[in-house]
Amino acid sequence: MTLVRDLPLYSAAQTRELDRRAIQGLPIAGYALMCRAAVAAWDELRWRRPNPRRIDVVCGPGNNGGDGYVLARLAQADGVEVRVWSLGQPQAGTEAAQALGDWSAVGTTQVYERGCLREATIVVDAIYGTGLSRAPSGLAAEAIEEIRALSGQAFVLAIDLPSGLSADTGQPLGTAVKADLSVSFIGRKLGLYTGAGPELCGEKVFCDLGVPQDEGVEPAATLLDESSLAIRLPKRARTAHKGSSGFVTLAGGDEGYTGAILMATRSALRAGAGMVTVASRGAHAAVLAAAQPEAMFRPTESADDFVARIDKTKVVAIGPGLGQGDWGRALWRAALRSDKPLVVDADALNLLAADPQSCDRRAAPWILTPHPGEAARLLGCTVAEIEADRVAAVREVAHRYGGTVVLKGAGTLVCGQQLAVCPYGNPGMAVGGMGDALTGIIAAFVAQGLAPEPAAQTGVMVHALAGDVAAKAGERGLLPSDLIECLRQIVNPKPEAN
Repeated sequence: MTLVRDLPLYSAAQTRELDRRAIQGLPIAGYALMCRAAVAAWDELRWRRPNPRRIDVVCGPGNNGGDGYVLARLAQADGVEVRVWSLGQPQAGTEAAQALGDWSAVGTTQVYERGCLREATIVVDAIYGTGLSRAPSGLAAEAIEEIRALSGQAFVLAIDLPSGLSADTGQPLGTAVKADLSVSFIGRKLGLYTGAGPELCGEKVFCDLGVPQDEGVEPAATLLDESSLAIRLPKRARTAHKGSSGFVTLAGGDEGYTGAILMATRSALRAGAGMVTVASRGAHAAVLAAAQPEAMFRPTESADDFVARIDKTKVVAIGPGLGQGDWGRALWRAALRSDKPLVVDADALNLLAADPQSCDRRAAPWILTPHPGEAARLLGCTVAEIEADRVAAVREVAHRYGGTVVLKGAGTLVCGQQLAVCPYGNPGMAVGGMGDALTGIIAAFVAQGLAPEPAAQTGVMVHALAGDVAAKAGERGLLPSDLIECLRQIVNPKPEAN
């Protein structure tokens, strides 16, 4: 299932290849592209900071610095006082050298020194672009740290991406600029949308500079786009009934863990599942039925009970409140033996991590939904190693365990046949129970007929968008129940007018 509205994301190397093809094949001169980039960045800066009195531009020795020199010339031509700080001379004969030469004809450049930005109110970060592959050092590291220290005092524009941020992993290469606005070019960089990327980039603006995105360069990932929801979740037929809307079975809720399975139940119903059955401890049935009367709660004390519960279901979601005791293990083993698609979360993931070979017993598709801690257990590494390269981590989980993998966190990743990144969501969603809600949502979409990978992508996007709606009342104190109450407006998208 390919959705044309999802946008391509590229690695640093792929972006450079797009740039090379534009110069050699269209052809667009390299310096012309540099000038286009500077015009786009300057326009975006003026839109947000009209009539600036002065700007400080910090330029590295490469093409990113060249963009800065062109922007400085444009700003000065518009009557703005410009101070340009150099971190090294461009190589002779390069576009950056040409940009410096054109700037030098109208303005002066000073060598960067510590403290020179002390009184800055608008700073343009043109130090490093996508070519950086190691931690900044020397004067460059000092400049990056000084710009970081200006957060809240000065408005920081990053050209292409914040200096020091990896365009591939979304993690700082040692230290990185924290920008208020990042204007990127040629191709959207994967690292701007996951890990620390969203936090360090601030507002993101993309300009393709007239370079086509379909020049034979396969993107590293796709960026999920809210506008695709009308295609993913079309309006139901007038003849729809509860059976055609899908039958979900949720397994979990060991003694003392009713909340997790209840969150998953409510979210599955609000995401549109026609019928939801909960296989949980018999002692919980009365409480759960009173809390969510629209669901069917079936006392499930053994693997045999569980097998009987899933006979007619379309999908099984297992894990919320499952526990890792004898009861949870029995249900998990029964789920592994079933021929039903699975959505696997929480303690089911921990049981899988304890017995990785159990994935070999699965013939039916599954969706794994780990947070970084669970992913670390699945891969036998540390959480820090997962977060250091989230893209590599989600791909490795998918490689080892198969199926579709959702790596939750800032810029949630979905890895199946392709890699997709969700740009939505907010820090208010960092609270217990949010993952249980996501499990129910994804299961509901599998039940409604979406294949596992599109169901995971759609579920992640719907979950994040509902969280953003709920966060309008404030991020701190946001609860999963707040998110669940916002699901209906997200899962009933209005098709765009032609």
